[in-house]
Amino acid sequence: MKFAVVFAIGLAIAVPAWASDLVQSTLDDLHAEHEFPGVTVAWTGADGVVHSRATGWADPDAGVPMTVESRMLAASIGKSFVAAAVLSLHADGALDLDDPLSVWIGDRPWFDRLPNHAALTLRQLLTHTGGLPDHVDLPAFRAFFMSLGPDDAAPEPETLIAFILDAEPLFSAGEGWAYSDTGFLLVGLAIEAAAGVPWTEVVRTRFLDPLALADTEPSDRRDLARLVVGFSALGDPTGSPVRTLDTDGRMVWHPGIEGAGGGFVTTAADLARWGWHLWSGRALEAAYLDEMFDAVSIDPDAPGRVYGLAVSIDHDGAFGEVRGHGGWIPGYVSTLRYYPAQDIAIAIQINTDVGMLGARGAFDGIERAISTVILDESERQ
Repeated sequence: MKFAVVFAIGLAIAVPAWASDLVQSTLDDLHAEHEFPGVTVAWTGADGVVHSRATGWADPDAGVPMTVESRMLAASIGKSFVAAAVLSLHADGALDLDDPLSVWIGDRPWFDRLPNHAALTLRQLLTHTGGLPDHVDLPAFRAFFMSLGPDDAAPEPETLIAFILDAEPLFSAGEGWAYSDTGFLLVGLAIEAAAGVPWTEVVRTRFLDPLALADTEPSDRRDLARLVVGFSALGDPTGSPVRTLDTDGRMVWHPGIEGAGGGFVTTAADLARWGWHLWSGRALEAAYLDEMFDAVSIDPDAPGRVYGLAVSIDHDGAFGEVRGHGGWIPGYVSTLRYYPAQDIAIAIQINTDVGMLGARGAFDGIERAISTVILDESERQ
């Protein structure tokens, strides 16, 4: 069966009167309070129409304002596209979620050196239950990242996977939960083996084009149109924020290092549209939510929080169940959430990670303030 998207909606950005006043004033107040460079926000109504707002600066040093057309790196939110690609191929019969990984890449000379290699399945990799370390957390990878020069190409996935070869597994496959970007690099290779084309092409033809996500594309080169400057303390021993773009507007490091662990540049509007389609069950022709939401516990102290196929689900949110994913990459922090009771998706992107993350970071509070205004007001309409 040819797997297809149910329908697509064109670009629709509108702002109702209440949103113009309350969301904009909330963004302006948060910008003044936390002094981040800029922020973009977009949300869907239950009709799927996308509303967008922005405040602050796309480049404060050059006085370039942030707009709703500004783009940022979505980081790990991009994992949702990878999971959707696997689900679409699964529905086509091209692969199975419970296929051993060895079916697709077992012939690689390094495969037997993967932790838990004999037991790994695609489902385990997509739910972070494969017991794999995360190369991103390893000192050797961080040293490698910092060593990359401004003209170095993006490393191949196998170069990054090599950081965990011969490592001890964190637990037996399927017997625990530990976040691993490395697992998604392996999924990307499996998609390419099953589809016969790059995994990004599967995403483009099955989702980006049919859903008119025209502002979303793989972040596979240094020159990315309308990418705003991000600011990160990573890489400067003094802790001073470092710009992600050089004077020519090119990234100072290659964003292709993310690969299938994220790997997209986009707008908040496109993210909101994507989350509304994907996590409501509208994105694919065949039923897929049961598979996507076949979730595992990620925190024994919070039994209401679980993780499915590249989606975090909180059953105990203040506005009911919440489905979504966050993303961080040096210079950019993003979140995408879908609220099924209200049939609303909300996307937020900020172009700095300075002071945003961790227990004392400001981002969670910023997200909560923005989402509360949107959801409260939507319930009054």
